[in-house]
Amino acid sequence: MTAAPDSSSDTRWKARFRAARMSLPEWAMLRPDHCVFVSNASGTFEIYTWNRTTGATKQVTTRATGTTLGTIDPTGEWIWWFDDRDGDEFGVWRKIPFDHVLTGGAAAPEAVPGLPASYPSGLSLGLGGLAIIGRSTDDGVAIYATVPDVDARLLYTHAQHASVLALSRDGTLVAIEHSEHGDARHPALRVLKVADGAAVADLFDGPGRGLEGVAFAPVAGDSRLICRHERLGRWMPFIWDVKSGAEQALAFDLPGDVSAHWFADASALLVLQEFEARSSLYRYDLATESLAPIDIPAGTIAGATARPDGVVEFMWSSGAEPPALRDSQGHVVIRPPGEVAPESVPVSDAWVEGPGGRIHALISKPLDAVVIDGIPPLPLPTVFLVHGGPTAHDTDAFFPGVAAWVDSGFVVFRVNYRGSTGYGSTWRDAIEHRVGLTELEDLVAVRDWAVQSGLSDPSRIVLAGGSWGGFLTLLGVGLTPDAWSVGVAGVPVADYVAAYEDEMEGLRAFDRSLFGGTPDEVPDRYRQSSPITYVDDVKAPVFISAGANDPRCPIRQIENYLDRLRDRGADFSVYRFDAGHGSLVVDERIRQTEAQLNFARTHLGMD
Repeated sequence: MTAAPDSSSDTRWKARFRAARMSLPEWAMLRPDHCVFVSNASGTFEIYTWNRTTGATKQVTTRATGTTLGTIDPTGEWIWWFDDRDGDEFGVWRKIPFDHVLTGGAAAPEAVPGLPASYPSGLSLGLGGLAIIGRSTDDGVAIYATVPDVDARLLYTHAQHASVLALSRDGTLVAIEHSEHGDARHPALRVLKVADGAAVADLFDGPGRGLEGVAFAPVAGDSRLICRHERLGRWMPFIWDVKSGAEQALAFDLPGDVSAHWFADASALLVLQEFEARSSLYRYDLATESLAPIDIPAGTIAGATARPDGVVEFMWSSGAEPPALRDSQGHVVIRPPGEVAPESVPVSDAWVEGPGGRIHALISKPLDAVVIDGIPPLPLPTVFLVHGGPTAHDTDAFFPGVAAWVDSGFVVFRVNYRGSTGYGSTWRDAIEHRVGLTELEDLVAVRDWAVQSGLSDPSRIVLAGGSWGGFLTLLGVGLTPDAWSVGVAGVPVADYVAAYEDEMEGLRAFDRSLFGGTPDEVPDRYRQSSPITYVDDVKAPVFISAGANDPRCPIRQIENYLDRLRDRGADFSVYRFDAGHGSLVVDERIRQTEAQLNFARTHLGMD
């Protein structure tokens, strides 16, 4: 029996959650000393302002369920944030003057008149109070142009999913992505005139190839737009002059998925490369077509920006070291108030041959599992923490949840299964029409490798994850029941047909692209990929958490699955919480993590 973690390790993993964290600050184009960021310094993730000249910071939002969707306008005068109901992502945009926040003024936050609540579908802000707002409802998407004291003007509407991407520096053009061709996973681009919504330019790369719009050049009258294409089988940036139609390829060929953003004078690009779960940064000079690396430690960049003076700032972390806001001159720019999170263990890499090619997995081992004098450790309890998305990937970054499992005595595997980003378009799209089934094949392949390597105890393997990872967890314990000892599913898809009926329209569009149709059109695909189809085959004890107001994995479909477990007399536990798709309250995250750890350890005989 593995000993329970001592009180010091218990304190350590909770301290990582409670340590103050912040996002990469966003700065205003005309007032670069005015910034906004997201932090958990109050115990809940909220929007903050930062005046870089005075050093003053101030909390902007105070909402019971927290706030993470916010921005600052180009003048630096207004803070915008999305105000939903109880974390359900259905609400309105509000704004408040930057100076009133810092001085403690009594100005009330304003909502945009004439635009009722909806799901957000992009926001771009310009001068003179101009705001381009995307709204998503069950009827589709509508995009409006708004300025103060004038009724909102409709620029675009369609039943298929679309989103606002970028506004030109002079406020005359707006770029949107759309899926009028019926494939929300591979969108097309369109540029509209803000004056009347007329189309200026269109770009579509054909079936199975997506396009992304990033940002217009930060120079008035410049119609160049940074975009990304998949023409090489992975995301690569290029520059599209939307008025002339000319496309400028960039003279480099980095592996992995690559993105770019402008330097402030539009003479160069800040290039971010994501390759094999780690990040690299470069400066690309447009005149000389030269690519120069920016020195950063090995790890992951969660965001980067080029300041007006040319200094690059980036939010960096690794599996072992907590996040820090650093710059290209080697400085830590700002630290959020409070204690720094305790360090964790570094990650190692494994490449496992799977049915669709080599699978990349990240491994985090407890300190006492390190090989000493050539003697390997005994097989250890193991947890497969499955990432969500599915269009995401696990990285060599700092995650308190991963560290909590490590401190509790588990080897942690994180698998970038087929469906993950960062390994090319073919790898990402391999799950289409075999949703969940393909990912599970890769998870089982790595699970078998972990056992055969002698690292993992086959009788003590937990399958766990949140959102899409929760979906794969429930699918796994039903479809491959002998592979897993315990299942821990957070806010999962459990009954796919019911989930489709209740989820927001943007996700229904995503599902139609993923499955090749609706549940009525391709019922067998939904049935084969739905965890509830296999609920009677579940052997492992199962822990499920569910948000009462979740619009992504709605609670009714989870209740359907729980009813089936209950009818069978299965061993399960359910944790309900009053929020949406997860919680932004630190103490609630700790309670959920502790409940998951206790459930797993108890059922594996570790307590």
